[in-house]
Amino acid sequence: MSKRISKVLTAFLFMIFASSAVKAQDGAGLTYSPYSVFGIGDLYPQGTTRERAMGGVGIAGRDPRYINLMNPAAISARDTLSFVFDAGMVADNRVFRQGDLKSANNTLNINNFSCSFPVYKSFSVLFGLTPYSTVGYDYSYDIPDPDLMATAGFINYLSSGKGGIYQGFAGFGVEFWKRISIGAEVMLNFGNISKDSYMGFSDATFRSMNSGYDMELRAVSGKLGVQYDQPVGDLHLTLGATYRTSSKLKGYVKDYKYATLGSVVDTVYNRVDTLSALGNVSLASEIGVGISLKKPEKWLAEFNYIRSDWTSSGFDTASGFANVGGSVFSTQVSQSFRAGFEYIPNRNDLRYYLRQCAYRMGAYYEQSYYKLDGNSVNSYGLTLGVTLPVFRWYNGISIGVDLGRKGSRTGNMTMENYASVVIGFHIHDMWFRKVRYQ
Repeated sequence: MSKRISKVLTAFLFMIFASSAVKAQDGAGLTYSPYSVFGIGDLYPQGTTRERAMGGVGIAGRDPRYINLMNPAAISARDTLSFVFDAGMVADNRVFRQGDLKSANNTLNINNFSCSFPVYKSFSVLFGLTPYSTVGYDYSYDIPDPDLMATAGFINYLSSGKGGIYQGFAGFGVEFWKRISIGAEVMLNFGNISKDSYMGFSDATFRSMNSGYDMELRAVSGKLGVQYDQPVGDLHLTLGATYRTSSKLKGYVKDYKYATLGSVVDTVYNRVDTLSALGNVSLASEIGVGISLKKPEKWLAEFNYIRSDWTSSGFDTASGFANVGGSVFSTQVSQSFRAGFEYIPNRNDLRYYLRQCAYRMGAYYEQSYYKLDGNSVNSYGLTLGVTLPVFRWYNGISIGVDLGRKGSRTGNMTMENYASVVIGFHIHDMWFRKVRYQ
């Protein structure tokens, strides 16, 4: 791929994904899950297409060909003089079951866009944007109270929400003695979330009620990472660890309620509070550890464990974050176990193209940061993926599939079966070579 073509393609993809991120700030169509009614919604799976196709691992992953979003220490693995750009989109398809009820929903969202390049020898930097959390739900039901129906007629309750938080980040990684790498990131979390409720009456003499919350949120946090790489014969054993700091949410929450009767709208109340007036509402800290074993240019196996304590986040009681509806949500410790594997038959095979491709698979089990009526909301799944090489260097198109299940059909819970397809574009080129001949 020529230098000019790669620059034009990179700029084109960057504009597409940046435009998508800006338009996505209204939250429409980014996700759909009834569990996202609580807190800041569902936490978005982290990682590039490659990392998601391997079960979400990456804390102990080092590869000069790819951008690693899981551990900032891995940034130091960048090839000298190289520039790498990675962008991805995800289509999420879900089927919901609760009791005898069944429904389905499809959404589209950006997965990430990021770029990385070296600054000096083993010192490299990384910039990018990815979703952090998503909110999307829309449900309704009739209130089966015979006493109320006798006086007010049929009563219908509707609730909907949309929005989410995006995460912009900038970081660096540096390598010492060809063994130890450290890295750090600064992350800006920002976004808007709206949660609306409506109660309507079939008796026209009763006023319908609209209420809800509009939230404008932001927070700044940091992430530290370290990796140790040890050759073992022709293999490489890598240990990795990350720590993300907790961060206090700032911004505004608009709490409103108004009643309508025909064309007349009466405001019951409309109050705007800063988050500091609501108490201490924060994003939890996170710690992760990983181990990987790799045979360069052939295969990679990795395992990760991630833990985060949300019990002091303040979501249980703060206006706008506490649950909407009759079910009781509460925070807890979230944790996940992830394993992934990558295999490349022969990267330099000139006869059979499919032997040049990188094939991946993975599995994960995750406990969410909230409980529903005292029950943990867990998810588990299998992932598959492939990277198709394009042109020279390490350019390619990556495809990942995540097949999983979340929740259950016990009690008041909803079971979600989902199939997510992630498509990523990976551009790699040498941008900083000195030209010796014109």
